[in-house]
Amino acid sequence: MNKKLKIILSGGGTGGHIFPAIAIADEIKKRFPDAEFLFIGANGKMEMEKVPQAGYKIEGIDIAGIDRGNLLSNLGLPFKILKSLSRSKKIIKNFAPDFAVGTGGFASGPALYEASKMGIPIFIQEQNAHAGVTNKILSKKAKAVFTAYPKVEGFPAEKIKFLGNPIRSTIVSGMQETAIAKEKMGLNKDKLTILSVGGSLGSRTLNNAWKSHLNEIVNKDYQLIWQTGKLDYKDILEETKNVDTRNIQILEFIKDMELAYSAADIIVSRAGAIAISELAVAQKPVLLVPFPFAAEDHQTKNALNLVEKNAARMVKDSEMQEKFWNTLSEICGNESVRKEMSDNLKYFAKPDAAKEIVDEIFKIIR
Repeated sequence: MNKKLKIILSGGGTGGHIFPAIAIADEIKKRFPDAEFLFIGANGKMEMEKVPQAGYKIEGIDIAGIDRGNLLSNLGLPFKILKSLSRSKKIIKNFAPDFAVGTGGFASGPALYEASKMGIPIFIQEQNAHAGVTNKILSKKAKAVFTAYPKVEGFPAEKIKFLGNPIRSTIVSGMQETAIAKEKMGLNKDKLTILSVGGSLGSRTLNNAWKSHLNEIVNKDYQLIWQTGKLDYKDILEETKNVDTRNIQILEFIKDMELAYSAADIIVSRAGAIAISELAVAQKPVLLVPFPFAAEDHQTKNALNLVEKNAARMVKDSEMQEKFWNTLSEICGNESVRKEMSDNLKYFAKPDAAKEIVDEIFKIIR
């Protein structure tokens, strides 16, 4: 391409929408260092902070989703939508992009809708096994829909490209031998090690499960890397001070996730889209506990895709007391089950997702 490339990207509200958009921008920038990028985000949402931190410009629009908990607060929503459409139109007209990429979230609706109306090619990247409302509507106008699962209801089948979720490049490049990673983390390389991750804020469900089963962990001589999240961290330290925690690392946050993934023999995790994509690349046996209040219960649908391929086990949030320890014990106690799960995870592992998505975009626009 002779002229300078200009690209609009939009998506946000959660890290699961923001970081794939940044990863796609990074991949395009590698190929076209002088390309210009402009993100469109929702004012007051985390993209307004995270995108500039990644080195990209962002413009904010006043948009929000439906508040199901307080229906009266939705009275101003039609006005916000009209205002955000008008603002998006102005931003896109002034920037004049070659194409636009949306990764879901409130802001991508008005941005991609207005881009498509102007005849600008639009592309969608859907992280979950269940299509988000915004992406479902936009898919009719999209040139292609990039998914992390082979079948996603709500999208035209002929537009789906099963290429995976763009994930942190360090997860792909930073995986190490399990024994070496255990030693780096101060763990015994010969002991079975469980990693528990519940997101940056942590998962109270997972934290309560571990508190209930600490004695079993000690009696079985398992090692546990327990990421509590910031909400429960101090309370858990206090509650476990009389427990033998020599084999248990209680951490508020894990910065070096690739090292923790490498050290684990088994991983217990929520079932967010990006988490699952990273777990698939890590290829460690996994027990998923979907967050039950995610929009349209999409975490359960994410998890079921892996369960159906025997690439993971799942315990519902509501069944933790009855099923968590027994299900985990079955995985811990059977090496052939663990190997089969790891092998089956390869189907979902898409370490080159960002590269392949960008390849496909340029194939289409050329």
